[in-house]
Amino acid sequence: MPVSLLWAVDVYGRVYSLSTRGQQWEQCRDAVLEFKRVTAVQQCCWGIACDHHIYLNVHSSDVPIRYQEETFENQRWNPLDNFSDRLLPSDRWQWSNITGLEHQPLDSFFLPSSNWEWEGDWYIDENFGGEPTEKEGWTYAIDFPATYTKDKKWNSCVRRRRWIRYRRYKATDTWAKIPSEGHSGPLPDPFNDISCGGWEISEEPRGRLSLWAVSLQGKVWFREGIHHHSPEGDGWEEVSLPGEVVQISCGPGDLVWAVLWEGQLIVREGITRDCPRGSSWVVVDSPNPEAGAIHVAVGDNVVWAVTKDNKVWYRRGINSYNPRGSGWIGMIGEMVMINVGLNDQVWGISCEDRAVYFRQGVTSSELSGKAWKAVNVPRDGDIRSHSSASSSSLHSAGCFFSGEVRAQSVMSEDSDTKNGPQRAVLEVGACPSSPPPDPPPVDVPKPRIPKVTSDSFISEMLSDRKVKQEGATTAVTAGPSIPEEEASLREADAKSPPLALVLSPSLSGGPGDPQWSNVDLEETQTHLAVGPAGVRGDAADTCSLSSVATYTLCQEEPYGADEHPLWAWVSGGGCGVDCHSQLNWFNSATALSSSVQSMSLSISPAQTAAWRKQIFEQLSERSKREMDNFKHYEQAIEQSQSVWVKKGTMQWWRDWKPHKWVDVRFALEQFSGPEGNQDGILFLYYNFNEEKKYLHAFINEVTILVPVLNDSKHTFAIYTAERTKQRWPIRLAAATELEMHDWLALLSVSCCDSRGIQGPPSKQALWSVTCKGDVFVCEPSPSLETCPYPTPCDQMFWHQVGGHLRLVESNSLGVVWGVGYDHTVWVYTGGYGGGFLQGLARSTDNIYTQTDVKCVYIYENQRWNPVTGYTNRGLPTDRYMWSDATGLQECTKANTKPPSPHWTWVADWAIDYGISGGTDREGWQYAADFPTSYHGHKTLKDFVRRRRWARKCKLTTTGPWQEVPPIPLSDVTIIPCGAQSIVEPIPLWAISNKGDVLCRLGVTLLTPAGTSWLHVGTDQPFKSISIGGASQVWAIARDGSAFYRGSVTAQSPSGDCWYHIPSPVRQKLQQVSVGRTSVYTVDQHGNLWFRQGLTPSCPQGSSWEHISNNVRKVSVGPLDQVWIIADKVQGSHSLSCGTVCHRLGVQPMEPKGQSWDYGIGGGWDHITVRGNSFEAPRVRMPSLTPSLTASLTDPLRTHPPRRPLSFRNIEENGNAVRC
Repeated sequence: MPVSLLWAVDVYGRVYSLSTRGQQWEQCRDAVLEFKRVTAVQQCCWGIACDHHIYLNVHSSDVPIRYQEETFENQRWNPLDNFSDRLLPSDRWQWSNITGLEHQPLDSFFLPSSNWEWEGDWYIDENFGGEPTEKEGWTYAIDFPATYTKDKKWNSCVRRRRWIRYRRYKATDTWAKIPSEGHSGPLPDPFNDISCGGWEISEEPRGRLSLWAVSLQGKVWFREGIHHHSPEGDGWEEVSLPGEVVQISCGPGDLVWAVLWEGQLIVREGITRDCPRGSSWVVVDSPNPEAGAIHVAVGDNVVWAVTKDNKVWYRRGINSYNPRGSGWIGMIGEMVMINVGLNDQVWGISCEDRAVYFRQGVTSSELSGKAWKAVNVPRDGDIRSHSSASSSSLHSAGCFFSGEVRAQSVMSEDSDTKNGPQRAVLEVGACPSSPPPDPPPVDVPKPRIPKVTSDSFISEMLSDRKVKQEGATTAVTAGPSIPEEEASLREADAKSPPLALVLSPSLSGGPGDPQWSNVDLEETQTHLAVGPAGVRGDAADTCSLSSVATYTLCQEEPYGADEHPLWAWVSGGGCGVDCHSQLNWFNSATALSSSVQSMSLSISPAQTAAWRKQIFEQLSERSKREMDNFKHYEQAIEQSQSVWVKKGTMQWWRDWKPHKWVDVRFALEQFSGPEGNQDGILFLYYNFNEEKKYLHAFINEVTILVPVLNDSKHTFAIYTAERTKQRWPIRLAAATELEMHDWLALLSVSCCDSRGIQGPPSKQALWSVTCKGDVFVCEPSPSLETCPYPTPCDQMFWHQVGGHLRLVESNSLGVVWGVGYDHTVWVYTGGYGGGFLQGLARSTDNIYTQTDVKCVYIYENQRWNPVTGYTNRGLPTDRYMWSDATGLQECTKANTKPPSPHWTWVADWAIDYGISGGTDREGWQYAADFPTSYHGHKTLKDFVRRRRWARKCKLTTTGPWQEVPPIPLSDVTIIPCGAQSIVEPIPLWAISNKGDVLCRLGVTLLTPAGTSWLHVGTDQPFKSISIGGASQVWAIARDGSAFYRGSVTAQSPSGDCWYHIPSPVRQKLQQVSVGRTSVYTVDQHGNLWFRQGLTPSCPQGSSWEHISNNVRKVSVGPLDQVWIIADKVQGSHSLSCGTVCHRLGVQPMEPKGQSWDYGIGGGWDHITVRGNSFEAPRVRMPSLTPSLTASLTDPLRTHPPRRPLSFRNIEENGNAVRC
């Protein structure tokens, strides 16, 4: 679960935030004003201060907010001056925008506000379409406007070049004031309410938000232009109203509700991607006509309201098609206000105790939830006040105060502030380590201790046992000890000031210090003798019982530490919790201070041993008693010495005609050898033509067990080396999902035991991910990379590891990172359980809950006809009008289900505007016919169109993965080898989902998650990155161009600059992988390229050489070994997509290798071999006999070696040659 914040404001106007991983409210120390209310989203928080102005707090990130300003310099050619700034009267401006319609000289650009700063000066962009330009970045064309090229031609009459300058938003983690100005000038009145949302209306521009505000006069204003590169927005626009509004609420989507002064509610309609302000209002009656509404809160598909009698109401029937809903339902509880956060989770402030409450049980199927539960955590101020009241050595089992009270003033420095005020603390029941001096004469006036009736103060003194000394402390004796009884009797004389509690100005901090807090200790029974002699005699013996207790004299809080805070406002718009989230907010123990929790009973080792023995005897007796009750049951597992058998019934997919599911009896027989080695056999008994037959497979021949997603059955596949070649695995279906998981876990453990694989994966393991997100590992053998005859790929054994990821990257030191489908980052914890493996011979240590979110896409297709235009009536040969991407399968909104029963829908269907090729305003893409290339604008030749619909679903599972917040990533890479010690840093680079390049700091063997991100500047977004030997960093930009990062060292982990590497001619690169001395890339057409000419003096190389086609992913290891995921490999019976392949013949003198070896095919999406550094002894490679060609489209090999291609296409200096 990503770390997010719940925001709240107390009745004193102080702003607090509560982290989903925290256990206390953290106060925003930078807020110089009191705030009335706040509204939060994941990336920022808006608030209204007591001056009625709006303030913005943008959360800091390792990736800064940068905006690229650009302008174009235009020139025209003339016979006299050549190219110059003398343009024709009909031409565009000399300095203009990209369209040429706006005049944009360099000195016309200003910072939007004081919250921005320039990163540098203007510079020329020398990159054009992924290729470097010549002659100072100029691009040429025949005339304005036209198509520009980087090469100058004989008819190039105009030219232009782009100037770039970046500005950075600097006001992060602080409250920045937003000007109250509209497009026509200052606003007439200040603001009273605010609400932020609308980030799900459109993904373009990135980070777009809708901010609604209500003024004191009841007017509604809309803030325009808020997105990632402009977090402050542009200006305010007034929205017309049917009446005066008192409060407004905006959801993540298109829901906007408001409350009128009369108690009615209004709903905003017509909110779309192109019109986020909406078009009109519709009035909705209050839930209770006698008590009008005073507050409303909306989410994705819910609306909650509070009426004047503090009753809570839920609106049913809310969706994007009916934002008004159908009716109100009264809920239990009385609230002052209510707020709906992410995932439609509900927060409220109780009318009775002003505490923050959370609505439990809110799911997509039950949006109204089940019950309210208080958020019971302390604040950071409460923790400090508790920690200041500490005792040094109180016995937790026998803590009491002595009959003598010694008052002592102690000065300490507040640890929370650098120059905080000094505090005076009173020492009660001090126990000296040496006998005290003789008491003073009797005629010395004794000090008084005035009485305080606060019981919380005594509990505060008892709450801690240890005193943390920070800085120097000065103790001043306040006078002799006085009996507690005398202090109580002299309490009546309250007019005269206390004599012994007077501090000098140097110790009290001046006349401005707060007054002393006074205590009346209740009379306690004590066995100590009364009188000075008795006190001196028992002082040493009772020192551990009557210890020092100090408490704070300067009270920062207006109420005791044991009193709960009074909240005025709460906002959960940025708090990413759901019904599956594991929070530490609701445990009453967390409300106690750490000092109270540290007080535990002292238990001796003898008592502990006795308790353990007693518990063990009770468990043994109970187990025997329970086993006796099941003696008459038939055993599911037959045990006979070292052989046991597990039986069951399943369905088997018959792989010959007629293909169908057949009921079979399934048996697993496992036995142990004389030396303790284990093995087993799988038996499948079925009937064919009234004849009993069976199939069998040896456990040690099983290469992988794969769960298969099926809408109607719970199926899994069993592969062996022979069945891998045939592409015909054994497919079985269990009756229930639980039964399938039990069999998968049992078979997986049996296969691992037969091969001697125990515990977590080794540091050298190969990691892979299927297209369904399942994670598999393979333990490499030393002969895996042996030349000339390595271990065949189809004989490698893969076993599953818990978790769900999109890609995994590792190195030979055991550091493993993964990225989910929702771009969440995970680091491997060293466990080896989770998922269906939990609870069955697998470790439960280092197993955590893991979530993932992905989108399911369907396509709406239409064809044009002269009468009705575009309709859903296609030709008989056309694809389905609702289909998948290929058009071969019908997929409608109603019949499309999540990928498996483990996934649940978390959103409704929505148009996806982020599809490649662009869309129009309604999301349509146009083409001449199905299927062909699509574009986002209509032409006369376009007779078909389509648009993509997306719906999000969520998976919750477990695995040995722990989240690395907070930046989502799209790619990650770890140096294959490097660190020699556990504290030496390991270089790790990544690319965020926004295209920013990042370098992770603090990654070591002890801290594999690292500590922080270092942003590496780029001029354009990137999509792939890889780091190899000698810290070679290569990256691919989103436009398909390649870059090399120079001067990356341990002293300079981020390098100094990027070097542009020309791509292969007419190819856009997609992915890169760097080994020890080799660089491989894959382009968007599936071609695999090798970079030639890499030397220490020329790390950029010289040219690209084509190796193969039909490649989806490539991984180059620390030995320069090359593994790929092939897109299409010809099998024995069908084309298999997503096949693991190994490059054979890779040697120092032959880094490109010679041929391919095919492994398990079907469903693989990612592989990494960057952890395998097993370097086998090399032998001279004999001559290879001709076999099959190295193209991936050839059939599976029948002989181990294959001859290389007969020729290669090599690109040198941009020219294609043949050798």
